[in-house]
Amino acid sequence: MTLDLNALNPQQRAAVEHIEGPSMIIAGAGSGKTRVLTYKIVNLLQNGVSPFDILALTFTNKAAKEMKDRISALTGAGYERIWMGTFHSIFARILRIEAEHIGFTRNFTIYDSDDSAGVIRQIMQANNIPTDKPTPKAYQNVISNLKNKLIHPQDFARTAVNDFDKKVAVIYEDYRKVLYKNNAMDFDDLLMKPIELFEKFPEILQKYGQRFRFILVDEYQDTNKAQYLIVKMLSATHRNVSVVGDDAQSIYKWRGAEIQNIFDFEKDFEDCMTFRLEQNYRSTQKILSLAGHVINNNKKQIVKNLWTENDHGEQIHLVETMTDRDEALRICRYIYEEMQKKKLNFKDFVVLYRTNAQSRTIEEALRQNSIPYIIVGGIRFYQRKEIKDLLSYLKIIVNPSDNEALTRALGMRQGVGKTTIDKLIAAADRDGVQIFDIVKKTVENPVVAGKARNHITEFLNYVYKYQYLKDEMSLSELAGAVIDETGILRELKLENTPEAEERISNVQELLSAIAEYADTSDEPTLENFLQQVSLVADIDDLDDKKNAITLMTIHSAKGLEFPVVFISGLEEGLFPVSGATLYQDELEEERRLFYVAITRAMSKLYILYSNMRYKFGIQSYQMKSRFLKEIPDEVLKEHFIVEGLKFPAEKKSKPEKHARVGQSIRYEFFTKPTQTPKRRIEHDDPTTDKFPDIKKGVTVVHNQYGKGEVLSTSGKGLDKKAEIYFEEVGLKRIILKYAKMTVSD
Repeated sequence: MTLDLNALNPQQRAAVEHIEGPSMIIAGAGSGKTRVLTYKIVNLLQNGVSPFDILALTFTNKAAKEMKDRISALTGAGYERIWMGTFHSIFARILRIEAEHIGFTRNFTIYDSDDSAGVIRQIMQANNIPTDKPTPKAYQNVISNLKNKLIHPQDFARTAVNDFDKKVAVIYEDYRKVLYKNNAMDFDDLLMKPIELFEKFPEILQKYGQRFRFILVDEYQDTNKAQYLIVKMLSATHRNVSVVGDDAQSIYKWRGAEIQNIFDFEKDFEDCMTFRLEQNYRSTQKILSLAGHVINNNKKQIVKNLWTENDHGEQIHLVETMTDRDEALRICRYIYEEMQKKKLNFKDFVVLYRTNAQSRTIEEALRQNSIPYIIVGGIRFYQRKEIKDLLSYLKIIVNPSDNEALTRALGMRQGVGKTTIDKLIAAADRDGVQIFDIVKKTVENPVVAGKARNHITEFLNYVYKYQYLKDEMSLSELAGAVIDETGILRELKLENTPEAEERISNVQELLSAIAEYADTSDEPTLENFLQQVSLVADIDDLDDKKNAITLMTIHSAKGLEFPVVFISGLEEGLFPVSGATLYQDELEEERRLFYVAITRAMSKLYILYSNMRYKFGIQSYQMKSRFLKEIPDEVLKEHFIVEGLKFPAEKKSKPEKHARVGQSIRYEFFTKPTQTPKRRIEHDDPTTDKFPDIKKGVTVVHNQYGKGEVLSTSGKGLDKKAEIYFEEVGLKRIILKYAKMTVSD
């Protein structure tokens, strides 16, 4: 099939037709980035490039699958031999081939974040480091950041000054040793170890650098130092590297991404060609205009002018509510309204939030209103206890040196308790060997005796049996036999509880996942299945066929699009998060995050914020996000419907705090006070008994908060307080003796 390049716009076509030499494609939101990458690969194939010579790197399995499906649709075949996948999966594949050069075997285990945290907890306990504050997860995050920056334990130890850093240095070094001993790597090692491999063995780098004539990198703005260096090393031979990205969508600094990589690409490759994709195919003009006004407040950016031929579209709704509960109920009401008006399905909606904690009140409101929903980023399927238990059995068949999997599997065996496992661990530490080495010696030189010894022997026979059967049975048969032998299904059926029923369903779903993998994979081995499981990301679990509202953090939403988008919690301290307001680069990343949220919307956008929200168990007053205040008045007037709280002057009444679904109070745009205050509040005299001018219904002007209306007062004398609703910042509780404000008619 001949590729029809007329389906592309001029900028897309120019990027696709560029073959030799480095190129950077600046792809604005919704500008057809995936289409360009797909067409570029197909164009290479049709220009005589072997699929064996192409390396395509993505950040999610979902993105890689979408590209493969599109290539298949365009060519009918040809992508199977392309090395296409996530950074981690591709370099895990290389390490499977080359790991023995750096002291690992090809059947090494890949630890997920929970496995890593478990190892770090054990190291902390062994070094008498408290595990409550900071937690093992906190140390794990620090070590992960160090690895992403290619800082080795010994290098960090030399710079450690304070007590915390010294503890990190100890844990990091011991963690490295444990991983090596267990023949295991964590996520960060899948990027760090290839660099170590290439630096120690230049001939291996030359082999892969020579092979991959054309390298394409998706989402280049999200690369960390290790990913950047790998791409640079591999592309040095042929220099046919094409990177696609958008600096305005760089939102992963917290996990090591360095936006400077995309800014520096033209310096690294001085002869590079740069292409700008600025036509947006996703959103309406009003949504796109808002996104542009938001991101233009960032000083550090690659200038681009997004435009669209789409309709101007509907007005954007800016919604103010009294509480976070009201916010959630409003969302429910709008969902039903949109469904009735436009005949939409539940799956056409997404609710985005800055932090996972915000989902609770939204979930409650959706349940109360019988709205089905799915959450991206909760406890993932492969992180559930019964699934991790079963995976540990499968892991030790492949890699008995994996002490984490081994002790977990032993703990599931009837008759093998914690005391027995502790004896095995102690013996392994004493002899400087793996726990499995001690298990193998139990028959002739038992560390444990009695019934425990018999159970250990049975376990050893189990491992040997399935190591033999692994190459004699299909993957599905092998998994079915292993799971049946554990007896987990029999035990759960005997429990006969709703929780047990759910776990039975999960076990059955694991068997289905293995069967599906066996049917669709080119190499359906147990090793490859376990590797895939270890590299599953939150977004890969998204079931877009289920008719339900999607709830997710904005970080999880990048790359997705929905007809109707709700962005909740646009409040200071929440979005942007409080820590980000102290540093310009972090504040700009928060603004980019808002930009990403806006540009997920195709036809309708709702932005919501509350005046009160529960935090740490107490109700706190909130201020409207600075990002909303940055929106120009002319954009508000032209593109927005502003809905929320209005206190009519003639009623002077406090609004209902818990609005029901279906209620709506619309108000006109707020304007800054133009009248000169008539009276000044006098409260310098400490003997003043009260502030008679401050009472319910009075309008005041505060030096900092602007114009507001008194909703209620409490207390006496100098302790008198007032609840005041300010037009600019929402509801505030004011202690009058400290207030700098005036009363206005």
